Amino acid sequence: MTEHETTTPETTGGTGADAVVEQVRVEGAPAAQAAATPPVPVASDHPERWGRVDAEGTVYVKTADGERAVGSWQAGEPAEGLAHFARRFDDMRTEVELLVTRLASGNGDPKHAQTSAKHVRDGLAEAAVVGDLAALAARVEFVLTKADEAMEAAKVAKDEARAAAAARKQALVEEAEVLANESTQWKSAGDRLRAILDEWKTVRGVDRKTDEVLWRRFSKARDAFNRRRGSHFADLDRQRGVAKARKQELVEEAEKLIASDDWGPTAGRYKELMVEWKAAGRAPKEADDALWQRFRAAQDAFFSKRSEAFDERDAEFSTNAKLKEELLSEAEQIDPSGDLESARQQLYRVQERWDAIGKVPRERIRELEGKLRTIEERVRGAVDAQWRRSDPEAEARVAQFRERVEQFEAQAAKAKAAGDKRRAEQAEAQAKQWREWLAAAEQAVASR
Repeated sequence: MTEHETTTPETTGGTGADAVVEQVRVEGAPAAQAAATPPVPVASDHPERWGRVDAEGTVYVKTADGERAVGSWQAGEPAEGLAHFARRFDDMRTEVELLVTRLASGNGDPKHAQTSAKHVRDGLAEAAVVGDLAALAARVEFVLTKADEAMEAAKVAKDEARAAAAARKQALVEEAEVLANESTQWKSAGDRLRAILDEWKTVRGVDRKTDEVLWRRFSKARDAFNRRRGSHFADLDRQRGVAKARKQELVEEAEKLIASDDWGPTAGRYKELMVEWKAAGRAPKEADDALWQRFRAAQDAFFSKRSEAFDERDAEFSTNAKLKEELLSEAEQIDPSGDLESARQQLYRVQERWDAIGKVPRERIRELEGKLRTIEERVRGAVDAQWRRSDPEAEARVAQFRERVEQFEAQAAKAKAAGDKRRAEQAEAQAKQWREWLAAAEQAVASR
């Protein structure tokens, strides 16, 4: 066979063992894991180590059993022919190293890797290449071993996934059974059962027998829940019939009370009717709404009539408001700065007349009472001021405050002298506070 290559000799993955390890790192797998067998040398670096070309142009590769002819090179220098067959070996080596890398990274298909490795192994005996065939054969066996391990691991993972899927469906069934037997949150429980069914459809990989058993349990739980829910709403319909009858009675009583002019007790009874209405429960929606409209209409009619009566009374109270305004004008003339006792007596008489006048309109109460309180506070303030001026303890407090100021100032000076900055600052802060209190006490005494 005569071949001639005109392309520049190239190798894949660098040179020697370093190139193999570097290639593994690029693929993302740990180098130590990929190199469980020695990396295959790059044949194109030193092709003369693995083969030769004789005088007739026959190309030989060295094997454990001796030399084997792999081809013929007649179109150039013998070294070029040897390099050509070495590059072909490097192509096979690169293919095997890629299989190693993919298996080590976990991204490769172990079944495909096994098939590819077997194809390389089966062709090594007659491969027209020059390189370390023994090392490459060992590397191929390493790939086959790792592919077997990966397939076994995949089988284990599949079994684990199947077990996990069965466990998940088991958990869904148990949750459904709890809802079916215990839950009274009918809407949320019904929604959850539908969500469980949706999730059930997404859980795959359970063996058929187990899946059928679990499905029967789930279906039974759903049926039980639906029966309980149906029974509940049947009872609820009966209860709503009772509630309708009770609310009808309350409406009739509310309508009779419209004519009452006993405002306080009747208003209280309407409040009681409202409490009883809420306690009666819900009637069917259409009936409940109609009865509620009648009940509210009766309430509104009564309270509207009461409001009209109160408006008439408020008109009477308006006269009282004018009288109190006149009384306030009189009370404004009270001067507590002169004869304090006389001012107190005048205020007392104003208060008696104020109470005798009676009530005023609700919207005027705060205004009028506020003005009276202002006058009362003015007189009371004068009384308090007189008491403070006659307080026999005022001077004693001034002396006490002054003593405390001097005490803390002395402590601050002593701490400074001792070099205790922290204690000096604390004593000065306390002295400052007491000086402020002393100033306030002295001002109170001075203003007598």
